Amino acid sequence: MKLVFLSKRRPMGRDLIASPYGRFFNLPLELARQGHEVHIALLSYRQDRPVDLTVDGIHWTSDSIYSRFGFSYLSRVRQLADQLRPDWIVGCSDTYFGILAQKLGKKYGRNSIIDAYDNYEGYLSWCKPLHAMWRASLRRATAISAAGPALLELMSQGRPSDSAIVASMAPDPVGFVPLPKGECRSELNLPQDKQLIGYAGGIFPSRGIDLLFRAVADLKLTRPDLQLVLSGRVHSSVELPKDAIWLGYLPDDRMPMLLNSLDVAAVVNKRSAFGDHSYPIKLYEAMSCSVPVVASRTPATEWILRNHPKHTVTPGDINDLARGIDAMLDKGRVDYDAIPTWGSVAESLGMFLTRLSQNQRDDSG
Repeated sequence: MKLVFLSKRRPMGRDLIASPYGRFFNLPLELARQGHEVHIALLSYRQDRPVDLTVDGIHWTSDSIYSRFGFSYLSRVRQLADQLRPDWIVGCSDTYFGILAQKLGKKYGRNSIIDAYDNYEGYLSWCKPLHAMWRASLRRATAISAAGPALLELMSQGRPSDSAIVASMAPDPVGFVPLPKGECRSELNLPQDKQLIGYAGGIFPSRGIDLLFRAVADLKLTRPDLQLVLSGRVHSSVELPKDAIWLGYLPDDRMPMLLNSLDVAAVVNKRSAFGDHSYPIKLYEAMSCSVPVVASRTPATEWILRNHPKHTVTPGDINDLARGIDAMLDKGRVDYDAIPTWGSVAESLGMFLTRLSQNQRDDSG
C-alpha cells in the first residue's frame, strides 16, 4: 500500500527530523519495513528550512507554517493526495492533522485514518469549534486507530466498530532492556546504598505529583534509606522535595540507565478526561526494562497492566500509593509477559488497513 502520514514536526517538543522517535516514527518505519510505500509530511511551527529526503525507506518532507502562512504545506499534501494517490492518508500527532487527513481523503477520493495517542479534546477544552470539527472528522474518516481501548471507545462514538483498531504504544526498540543496576547508577552518579523510587516525565501539578512527594515522605519514616529520583521538566508552581535528586531533562539515550537504576518506577496521574485516556510511554519503557512499576489506576493504565493488577493503585489515595510502592521495593526484576513492539503494532495496523482496502475493492467490484 501507499501510505501518507500527516504530522507536526515536533510532537511532545521533540524534532522528528533531527532525532526520530516514538509512535510518529516507529509506526511508519515498521510499515515501510513490511513493504509499504511510506511518505511523512511534517509541518513545523518554527521557521525551519524545507526538508525533502528519503531515509530508512521513508520519504520525509517538512515545511514551515511561516512559509506563506502554511500554504506550502497545504500545497504539498494536496499534491501527495492528488498525484501519488495513496491508499491511505493518516492524520496523527494532534487534532489538526486528523481533520486535515479526513478532508483530503474526501476531496481526492482516498481512504483516511485518524490516529490518536491521547484524548485531544482534553487540550484547549475551551475551543469548542475545533472539537466539533474533530468529532465530525472522526465520524467521517474511513477508519480510526487509538493507543488503547478506552480512547478508541471515546473516539468511536457515532461510527461502526469494524473500522476501528487499537494500535498500542510500545517502547522504542533501542536501549530499553534490563541492564545492571549498579553500573547504571554509576553512570548517572546515583547512590548505590539507597532504594531508589523514580519518576520520569512532566513534573506537573495536573498529574498529582504532590501525592508522590507525600507518599515517599511518609515511607521514609519507616524506610530511611529511600531516595526519590526525578527527571523531566518542572512546572513553575511545583516545589521539589529538598532531599530529592532531580536529573533535569535527560537525553533519550540516558533514559534506559535511569529506569534500570530504580527499585520502583512510579507513574502518577489523576482521573480526568485527559488522564483516563493517557497511555504513558514511560510505563511501557519501565516494563520493558523489567523494573517494578506502580501506576495510578486509570482506564488506560489498568488496561496496560491488565495482567498485573497489583501494580496499580487508587488515584488520589496517598495511603494506597505508599502501600503500592512499599510492596514493590523489594520485588526485584518483574516479568511482564508479552510487551508490545512497534513491529507487532505496525503489523496489526497494516493487516487492518489492507483488509479494509480489500473489502472496499470487493464491494465496488
